[in-house]
Amino acid sequence: MKEKRKNEMAKIKALSPCPKGVKGTIAIPGDKSISHRSIMFSALGSTPVRITNFLHAADCLSTAEAMRALGARVVFESDTELIVTGHGLHGLVEPKTILDAGNSGTTLRLLLGMLAPQKFLTTFTGDASLHRRPMGRVVKPLMKMGARIFGREENTKLPLTIVPMKEQIHAMTYESPIASAQVKSAILLAGLYADSPTTVIEPAKSRDHTELMLKKFGANLNTTKTSATINPCKELFATDIDVPSDISSAAFFMAAATLVPDSELILENVGINPTRDGVIKVLKDMGANIEIINSNDEFEPVADIKVSYSRLHATTIGGDIIPTLIDELPLLAAVASMAEGKTIIKDATELKVKESNRIKVMCDELSKLGVNVVETEDGMEIEGTNKLLGNVTISTHDDHRIAMTFAVLGLISDGEIKLDNKNCVEISYPGFFEDLRKVNI
Repeated sequence: MKEKRKNEMAKIKALSPCPKGVKGTIAIPGDKSISHRSIMFSALGSTPVRITNFLHAADCLSTAEAMRALGARVVFESDTELIVTGHGLHGLVEPKTILDAGNSGTTLRLLLGMLAPQKFLTTFTGDASLHRRPMGRVVKPLMKMGARIFGREENTKLPLTIVPMKEQIHAMTYESPIASAQVKSAILLAGLYADSPTTVIEPAKSRDHTELMLKKFGANLNTTKTSATINPCKELFATDIDVPSDISSAAFFMAAATLVPDSELILENVGINPTRDGVIKVLKDMGANIEIINSNDEFEPVADIKVSYSRLHATTIGGDIIPTLIDELPLLAAVASMAEGKTIIKDATELKVKESNRIKVMCDELSKLGVNVVETEDGMEIEGTNKLLGNVTISTHDDHRIAMTFAVLGLISDGEIKLDNKNCVEISYPGFFEDLRKVNI
């Protein structure tokens, strides 16, 4: 019992109000979405690919281990630099063990698409959180293409097994009911092996890292505002990848510099892909002082981002911008708690099926800080305040983005905020708390 309590206490992180501004220059770790794809897609080539600024976090390491199990050579030269050597588009091999995706929905969903056309059996598992998350949105369209996938709850929940196909996977045109980069990517990856062109149509454009990287590797892929069409492919020509810094991780520092008086911060080499930059647009709309400098667009658009303290006002967040900031919505809800007026977040039902039900969790935990927040069917309504209560413990629900969000609010609260599990940040940003310290927090 004593040992268990000791372990639980080790998870707790206490955040104290920041006595001075957030200042300096910081390099945020590599983009999680692009890091996943860099390993997966490089493993479909046949020549060594050097990946730099890779995100050395739990989710991405799950992808690395999965690709090793599928026959790719993955060699880390440092935490953030590795070389991946595959055996070509048709060179994947049957894994000798069950593939464990850990907490990573991206690992699982994209690999379902990549492995559905293969002539070998694959079984997937994951952690408790991933077992609860819906996989039918990927499994069902893949089965329409002829894939044989079996699992719990009518093939929608882990564990999932892909049974070898008896014939080539079929092409199709799929109209997705949701804008989801993971759904789109899974279908496009399956389409690489199909008998004719495969098209995915979305209600709004989701992040397009898959399309950009596959094009970089020579895939015949055409896009419109809300659709992507891929042609069957015999070979991919993978090239070296320098992963930009993750805008979803940078967002926590944007928020910190915006909320803490006397702050001025520069975030270096951040990915500003238009399908991911909604958080910048919304913060600016709320009155944040954000400047884009030193931009370039060689592969993925990147830039340095300069942020300084500002007073904020409420806004409404909904519609087509939601897919471009879905991961940042909990943080934006937290920022809204310090904005003048009522902020409305809508069209965000997707938040209910992330690592936690992020709508409910944000409402429950913001309430602990004295924020007037109302849960709605597809989002929440947040009344801004000028004072956040302190001396409270936040239940992170083992959700990395919840933990980092309330770490930011701890900088401006009226007393200490404790997180019940600091370790969950390892999923996407292992050095988060150290980077907070580096910018004089």
